[in-house]
Parts: sequence; structure tokens; C-alpha cells
Amino acid sequence: MEKIDILSMNKEELTAYIVSLGEPKFRASQIWGWLLKGADFSEMKNLPAALRAKLAENAFVASAKIAKKFVSKDGTIKYLYELYDGERIESVFMRYKHGNTICLSTEAGCPMGCAFCASTLKGLSRRLLPSEILSQILSTQKDTGERVDGIVLMGIGEPLDNYDNVIKFLRLVGSPDGLNIGYRHISLSTCGLVDRMEKLAKENLPITLSISLHAADDQTRSSLMPVNKRWNIEQLLKACRSYFDQTGRRLSFEYTLVRGKNDSTADANRLADVLYRYCSGMPLHVNLIPVNNVEERGFLPSEKSGIEAFAATLEGRKITATVRRKLGSDIDASCGQLRAEHSS
Repeated sequence: MEKIDILSMNKEELTAYIVSLGEPKFRASQIWGWLLKGADFSEMKNLPAALRAKLAENAFVASAKIAKKFVSKDGTIKYLYELYDGERIESVFMRYKHGNTICLSTEAGCPMGCAFCASTLKGLSRRLLPSEILSQILSTQKDTGERVDGIVLMGIGEPLDNYDNVIKFLRLVGSPDGLNIGYRHISLSTCGLVDRMEKLAKENLPITLSISLHAADDQTRSSLMPVNKRWNIEQLLKACRSYFDQTGRRLSFEYTLVRGKNDSTADANRLADVLYRYCSGMPLHVNLIPVNNVEERGFLPSEKSGIEAFAATLEGRKITATVRRKLGSDIDASCGQLRAEHSS
């Protein structure tokens, strides 16, 4: 008999399931409270032993167990989590003045093949369950004793490739009955799956959508991101325009700076041109990210002066540009590197 993934249920689904086991409704509220603390069945001490045994026989809690933990001198914590089947994923817990943010993985591995990224080195192993995405938060809160206030779906995997499970996770984490993390404190990063962006626009989830752009022309972008061969820059930016028009939600654009590849002031001007061509009238914000040193990739980050010149060029074109603050640099906090080192 296949066991039930109980942590992927919302409270209504859990209540119906507990009643189906012949138990009173109030037991569902007790179990729900324990699940949100990251507990397994053996820890639910206010449940009768018979019920705990029944749950263990029929259901499972898809928890993320800490396999390795690294703490940076700036307070950032990187976790290598092991899942029930031995798959490993990464999360990064970051402390800011405005609260704590966690970067979550949505897949074990990644199928997108971006040339600069460690997450995709061994391809996709499998997609994560809603519970396994949620459990990264629960386990982190349990370990740190601190609340997570914000979420970025920017770890291992392409969130929109795991569409249904990610949407279920978002509804779970934003539920007033659940962790009640406001959707406006959640960012989802995509490499540009246009068909899924069109679906997302209809979900009525006021999250922030971040677009991994990384180049201003199709030739360069295709060499960095194979997804561009399916949906090119024109198709992607038209989808961004449509998303903004439908939702009214600001989008941000991520641009990884690779030395000698896409980081000249001419590249910055081309980026401004293409954003204005398709996204005129939208708030335009570009998050500049110096590429990580991934040994297998061979790309180098831009020089500091080049990064500053790129940002200044965009600002001169009335496009807000910020350089991502590099937290956890002493523990290789960019996602994918740790999993690659510790997977067979």
C-alpha cells in the first residue's frame, strides 16, 4: 500500500483524511500544529499511541534531514538536506535587517542546462513534493529557532518545471492556517518557461516573478541558456509584458555577469534597449549577479570596475540596477555546489 504524503495536505484535506481513519476532527488540528513545527509522528506526544501507529502505517512526513550545515561569518547558513529516498538538496538561510529569508530548492538537480550553473551539472534527478519544499523551511526554523519571513524560490531546480507541486507549496505556505508568509514576501525565479508564466498569471498569487535573462541578444543567451532556443528573448519579454498587464505585479530581471561574455557597457546598453522595446511603461529593475566560480564551468565573474560601469550605464538609462549582496561567500552559498560535491 502506498503511503499518504501528509505534509502536502492543506488543513481541510488533512481533516478529511483523519476523519476517514475513524478519528475525531480535533485530532487533525493537533497533527497540523505538530507538522508546522517540523515534527514526525513519534514526536506528537499528545496523540494516543494507537493513532501515532496508525499514522506511521498509512502516511509519511516528507521531512528534510540535515546532512551538512555550514555557517558563514556573516550569519548566513547553508544546509545540505537529505530526503527520504537519499536525494540531496540545498537551502540557504539569510539574515537581513528586515527579517530572515530562505532560498529554497524545488527540484533535485535541474534539467535546464544553463552553462554557468552548478545545479544542472548532473541534470534532473526528480521533482520535489510540496511537502519537501515546505520541509526545508520547517527544518530550518526548527534548527535556528528563528522565523522565516521571506522566501526566494531560486535554489536548485526550475520552479515552473515543477509547476503543480510549487503552486501547492505556495498555497500551503501562504495559508493563514499555515506559516502565513505573505505572498508579497515570496519571489519565484524562472529561466523563462513562457507557457508556465502564462498559467502563473492566472493563479491569483501576488508573488514577485524574477526572470533570469542574463543576455540581451539571442545568440549570447542561447549559448548560456538552452531554454532560449525554445522561447527566445522576444517571446519571453512579451510574456513578461502580458504577466504585468494581467497581475499588476512588478517583475525583476536577473542578469549574471560573466567576464568577457555579457558584461560590457555595450551589453548594458543593448539590455536597456531590449527592455524598453518590449517592457516600456513597466517598472524596470535589474538585479546584477557576478557569476559564481564553478570549477566545471570555467566562467569568471566580472571585474568590480566592470560591474560598476554596467550598473551605472543602466541607471543612466533610467533602469534601476542593484548588485546582489554576496552573502555566505566563505561557505560557497550559491546553490548546487554543495550537492555536486556530496552526491555519488
